[in-house]
Amino acid sequence: MLNCCCLQDTLLEWSDVLRINLILTTGGTGFSPRDVTPEATKDVIEKEAPGMAVAMLMGSLNVTPLAMLSRPVCGIRKNTLIINLPGSKKGSQECFHFVLPALPHALDLL
Repeated sequence: MLNCCCLQDTLLEWSDVLRINLILTTGGTGFSPRDVTPEATKDVIEKEAPGMAVAMLMGSLNVTPLAMLSRPVCGIRKNTLIINLPGSKKGSQECFHFVLPALPHALDLL
């Protein structure tokens, strides 16, 4: 289990040092005390991309009402787009599918 500071450090290294243009996190977006991915992401991004999080939530709510328990954050740091996906394999695949159509254009804009 990663703590918030460790996750922030990783996101900063990947975006600022390694200059990765897309970071997909999986897990840590629920209500549990150990779920700190959204907080860590909010602390490092410079701009939020709320439309991507809304697209994931809207699409997921069509699959299960439990999607309302997810707290995804999407945003930009420098030239890196960071997207929080849910921790379950099925949920993360579905959410990735919901944002995939916008990814090429979003990454071109960075």
